[in-house]
Amino acid sequence: MTTQTLGVIGAGQMGGGIAQVAAVAGLNVVVYDAFPGATEKCKGVHAKSLGKLVEKQKITQADADAARVRISFVTDLKGLAGADWVVEAIVEDAKVKRDLFAQLAGLFPREDVVLATNTSSISITEIAAAAGPAAPRVVGMHFFNPVPLMALVEVIPAIQTSKDVVERTIALATKMGKTPLKANDRAGFVSNRVLMPMINEAFYAWMEGVAEPEAIDGIMKLGCNFPMGPLRLADFIGLDTCVHIMNVLADGLNNDRYRACPLLKQLVAAGRLGDKVGRGVYELPKK
Repeated sequence: MTTQTLGVIGAGQMGGGIAQVAAVAGLNVVVYDAFPGATEKCKGVHAKSLGKLVEKQKITQADADAARVRISFVTDLKGLAGADWVVEAIVEDAKVKRDLFAQLAGLFPREDVVLATNTSSISITEIAAAAGPAAPRVVGMHFFNPVPLMALVEVIPAIQTSKDVVERTIALATKMGKTPLKANDRAGFVSNRVLMPMINEAFYAWMEGVAEPEAIDGIMKLGCNFPMGPLRLADFIGLDTCVHIMNVLADGLNNDRYRACPLLKQLVAAGRLGDKVGRGVYELPKK
């Protein structure tokens, strides 16, 4: 079955990015978000992002205009009823996601509608279990931020996921211009299983006085050819998100060596969450 209409749950940074990429690829997209102001903010982000792609001659102005027309917004989850593929991109909280997928199973009873989660670390098998009889249609479809620029999609089947759904997920990601790579359903999958402990170790290096943040980031950029140092990347991701993923790794792998660094947790407790609040490891200049 060829996917025609993509339903996206969440109009934030990830959901909005997924919606844009799908629309540029020719899909009709319906975005659900009940949070006040989320829709207008997402529209503004799309206008800016698509404008940059036109400036860089990645797409034409006609392509950008057509993509924006293909995206519609709803504030009631039932407004996604016509979608033949649903991707959630909501808060990274296992219980919230499980509750959502239990609801989606009832809203989308058709056996050909895939229910995908953009989780970056939570067990796909646990999320699928919450969907009951719809579990074979649940799959992990982990996009990377910023979605319009990052090529990778991690495809993670649950134990329950059907082979057909995995193949269709790979095909859809390819249609959206992404490179799909399959990972097994283990805590953190591949990307965060490798990345987050490195970020956490950078916080330990800072806490233990090995070097200051600017030096840690500079050494990793110049010495390892990283485009962004690990502490700067933590700010970009969100320090609270980093703590959450480290906890998922520690619990899922049953190993406390994955627990978040005390300094990282302390910064989160102080409200220094990173770029989204303007201050984390670094302080962003005020606009």
